[in-house]
Amino acid sequence: MIELLFLLLPVAAVSGWWAARRSLPREAATSSGNEPVFFRGLNYLLDEQPDKAIDVFLKLAEVDRETVDTHLALGSLFRRRGEVDRAIRIHQNLVARSNLEHEERGYALYELGQDYMRAGLFDRAEGLFRELLELSLQPERALRALAEIYQQEKDWFRCLEVAERLQARGAVPMSAEIAHYHCELAEDALRGGTEEAAAQHLREAQASDPNCARALMLQAEMAIAHQDAAVAMRYYEALLQQAPQYLPEILPKLLDCFRRLGHTSLSKELEQLYRKEPSPPLMLSLVETLRHEEGDQAATDLLLEHLRRHADLAGLTRLLELQLPQTQGQMAEAMTVSLGTLRHLLARQPAYQCEHCGFTARRLHWQCPSCKRWGTVNPSGPEPIDQASQWPREDTHAN
Repeated sequence: MIELLFLLLPVAAVSGWWAARRSLPREAATSSGNEPVFFRGLNYLLDEQPDKAIDVFLKLAEVDRETVDTHLALGSLFRRRGEVDRAIRIHQNLVARSNLEHEERGYALYELGQDYMRAGLFDRAEGLFRELLELSLQPERALRALAEIYQQEKDWFRCLEVAERLQARGAVPMSAEIAHYHCELAEDALRGGTEEAAAQHLREAQASDPNCARALMLQAEMAIAHQDAAVAMRYYEALLQQAPQYLPEILPKLLDCFRRLGHTSLSKELEQLYRKEPSPPLMLSLVETLRHEEGDQAATDLLLEHLRRHADLAGLTRLLELQLPQTQGQMAEAMTVSLGTLRHLLARQPAYQCEHCGFTARRLHWQCPSCKRWGTVNPSGPEPIDQASQWPREDTHAN
């Protein structure tokens, strides 16, 4: 009941405005009591009788078109509660009114389109949003709703059409979205074996957004597929200049390029990258490279230095794994148990996070599944340790 009362706040606000404007006389009271019809409908809602409430509100709409805002708010309320069929009924009734003003019809059509989207009736929703564009009603909101539909349907060409129309309106920049739509089309083209089309889409992606990390990754992968490590390395170097946070995503292929190009000291290359952008995957690769080139002690020293500065579960796990063969007795048993705990925590630790809404994931999503923004999901880096509070201070007080 408390949740319902909070949900009714928008309707109550509109009802206050409506009552003040109309100043309903007492003659408007219904035969069931001295309350106006509108408040009888609210009582039905509070008594959890939504269908009766809808009947009251729809009859009220027939006699007074100035209650349109109230009905729009009520329909939106039902949709947010998941009662889409009731929201559709209210908004369909409004759209059917012949005495609606032009702007009011636009609001009603848009809300009905949102109802259809929530119900999964994308064809009907698309038809209403396109009708709004033809009528020059709610154009920006209609375009954004169409973009949402086409994204769910993975119709990237239509996404491009809508994004370009939005950008032409000058309301908000759409360069990042357009770049990602081209990248989606490039991936489709690569799966279909049409590399020239893929290359063209990637060029257009970079023309729209010169900082598009995804386009650089795809261009590097195309170069690797053609056994051209030098060209791939140029794309990776550009990526590391523009978006170094994506280093963990490209690390295995970057190491392969280093080897193909004959780099004799991988540890030096990796150490330079680590100094610029420390990350758990890069640290683990550097540790294994150092073990191969200089031995376990060099790898252990590096891990200790890393863990003094960063709270890194992966690094701590690897340190214990290196130390366990040299440990015996109860200490070895304690380390074994600790390793089990750390591995469990690592398996649950998200590797990526959306910088906009905080959504976390185990793999990279170019479009955040939560807030639907493009290019905001980044690899999670190690948390720095406050050096001032890392180690307990000695007690300097005299006994």
